[in-house]
Amino acid sequence: MAEEAATVTRPSEEKGREREGELPEELEEGEIVEDGAADPPVERRVGVGGACPHPLEHSWTFWFDNPSAKSKQAAWGSSIRPVHTFATVEDFWSLYNNIRHPSKLPVGADFHCFKYKIEPKWEDPVCANGGKWTISCARGKSDTLWLHTLLAMIGEQFDYGDEICGAVVSVRGKQEKVALWTKNAANETAQLSIGRQWKEFLDCNDTIGYIFHDDAKKLDKVAKNRYTAD
Repeated sequence: MAEEAATVTRPSEEKGREREGELPEELEEGEIVEDGAADPPVERRVGVGGACPHPLEHSWTFWFDNPSAKSKQAAWGSSIRPVHTFATVEDFWSLYNNIRHPSKLPVGADFHCFKYKIEPKWEDPVCANGGKWTISCARGKSDTLWLHTLLAMIGEQFDYGDEICGAVVSVRGKQEKVALWTKNAANETAQLSIGRQWKEFLDCNDTIGYIFHDDAKKLDKVAKNRYTAD
């Protein structure tokens, strides 16, 4: 990680930033209370109180897949749209505190955070040969998993951080899932390292599995795990 890149701290260390903002009623769930959703990141020279911002090593984009925009006839991924791109610690917390957390999203919603210019789709060239680790939990229980996953990603906590594409939280009728997407599924050493570290960051004791995107495209819900992390 570059020397100037800042380490993102956990919520307990960000006093005064934990309050979740209220969204105007006319905004869709997952929307940000500011403009410029699809704009590239802009480095801010002066932060709150005149302090300089703390740049991240990579820029990241939040994406939202609105369940109300989905239809059976539409192509997969056609309803996903970029929400906002951030490049500093301060921008991250500003965004995070003004969006609805997973437990407040409607059933069928998918909320993504991916490295800038990587789309959360199998067809994206960076994702095409990759796969994903997935952790499942009961409804309303994914907020902490999601936040700690975001902090580990944007804070460059993974030994194989270059393998990380992004993460997605999916809200379904009976459960919620958080998935971590990576680039090169065939790189077993890297994927096992990422899976084990992710479990440590989340204090997860369950066995998790890694599915290749190619298998998911061909076999859909019956695709089997290629790797597991106990």
